[in-house]
Amino acid sequence: MTLQRMKELRALTDEELLRRIADDENTLLRERGVAAMGGAPPSPGRIRALRTNVARALTVLSERANSPQVARPGGGARR
Repeated sequence: MTLQRMKELRALTDEELLRRIADDENTLLRERGVAAMGGAPPSPGRIRALRTNVARALTVLSERANSPQVARPGGGARR
């Protein structure tokens, strides 16, 4: 499990982001279950990576919901 980049997440649609959040939360639930039962997870850093990925995806969704949909003069993107 690798950390997802914000650039990659911003390229996804809202539906894809929601699907990815649901998948990561489901995997995180399973990993926490293994850890709670006393088992050693195969990859200890995976729980942290999953939490970070969920947080980043939720941040992108929040940014989209809170940003004004105003066209920029000159048609240029922010730097």
